[in-house]
Amino acid sequence: MVALREKGAAPFGQRFDCTGSIAEIRARFAEGNSERIAGRITAHRDMGKSHFLDLTDSTGRIQIFIHAKEVGPEAYAIFQLLDMGDFLGVDGEAFITKTGEPTLRVKTLTVLSKALRPMPDKWHGLSDVETRYRQRYLDLLANPGSKDIFKQRIAIVREIRRFLEDRGFLEVETPMMQPIAGGAAAQPFKTHHNALGMDLFLRIAPELYLKRLLVGGFEKVFELNRNFRNEGVSRRHNPEFTMLEAYWAYADFEVMADMVEEMVTTVAQKVIGTLQIDHKDAEGNLIRTIDLTRPWRRAPYRDLIEEAVPGWFALTPEQRREKCHELHVELSPEMADFEVTQHVFEKLVEEKTFNPCFVTHCPKELVPLAKQNVANPDVVDVYELVINGQEISPGYSELNDPIVQRQRLEDQAGEEKQNIDEDFLTALEHGMPPAGGIGIGIDRLVMMLTGAESIRDVVLFPHMKPRA
Repeated sequence: MVALREKGAAPFGQRFDCTGSIAEIRARFAEGNSERIAGRITAHRDMGKSHFLDLTDSTGRIQIFIHAKEVGPEAYAIFQLLDMGDFLGVDGEAFITKTGEPTLRVKTLTVLSKALRPMPDKWHGLSDVETRYRQRYLDLLANPGSKDIFKQRIAIVREIRRFLEDRGFLEVETPMMQPIAGGAAAQPFKTHHNALGMDLFLRIAPELYLKRLLVGGFEKVFELNRNFRNEGVSRRHNPEFTMLEAYWAYADFEVMADMVEEMVTTVAQKVIGTLQIDHKDAEGNLIRTIDLTRPWRRAPYRDLIEEAVPGWFALTPEQRREKCHELHVELSPEMADFEVTQHVFEKLVEEKTFNPCFVTHCPKELVPLAKQNVANPDVVDVYELVINGQEISPGYSELNDPIVQRQRLEDQAGEEKQNIDEDFLTALEHGMPPAGGIGIGIDRLVMMLTGAESIRDVVLFPHMKPRA
């Protein structure tokens, strides 16, 4: 760095106007064109006084040719102080090498940024998993596959927005700091607002605010943003995650299931290019292929549990616990009977279901914000979409009876009556239209569509425990 300054080159440069991105220049490439490009040095082939280098930007790479006679002794001396990973801007003339490689013959060069640490080994990539997650920028530099996944994620989110907007949904924003954490059963993050002198919670779901908008006359709304849950970190869980929630007045859970099925297959075709999604292990061996071809299976919760454990619902609560011991399904003593059944569902149905399945008509205790089924009041009109062994999306016929809603929330709160959102109940009392609602875990959806096996592979900066 000192040597660069001594030769009159600033090691951390200024603005550099290009004639286009590298991809654009390659697309219009013609011998004799004058071009001006910038990028990171990612390859260097030293042939004495002649040097071939690769410059790379976010759109691709292009070869440049530097010769001492072309750039002059002062610029050449500066060039000799550069290393892999440095950023360089060049002016030059386009030509094709004898091997047919589009190349820029450099006339002038400008140092844009000196890298003080070496790049990861290009040929071996960045194989240490923890380093890949902690220093994502190195992962993106060394592993093209990682960058491809995040480009696909960006495209998936863009296409979801486009899908909903094309169908008349309005994107809205609701509070991320809430006086009461509602809309789901989860442990929230807590903070304190000094000026207002009150505790606030990072939201665990936007649901109760989006429903207020249904009361206010917005008939098709969605929000695509972050939720926060102060719970465990695992292959499928990150404390902050991206969630889509959408509500459609006068619809129900079946209409929402149809829409989600169309949405996911449309996005898969546009972004991934296929409905057959391969999942592979770290060595590249095929684990499974997920088939998204429509129509997707729909089956009641009770039927799927009976398929997995015949006679389950004929057992007494005590016999169910004994059966779980036989099935090696671990339980905790405080679990209610419906929670025991749900645990069996998660372990023996959900985790073993890879092709899409809408699990319908779940027990009312599991979903306090959904409408009871008319024919069977013990269940609610909902679906849980399971793909790749995990829930991707819940969908409800939304409960709009304020009296029943209050009772459900009180049952859920138990002794914690202060956790009931009275303002939401007041809104319901002003009248909310019947509606269908959905949630889609974007991180899990991206995992499924890209073949990633960990949520950390699809979150740019996942939360990790600090190094000791």
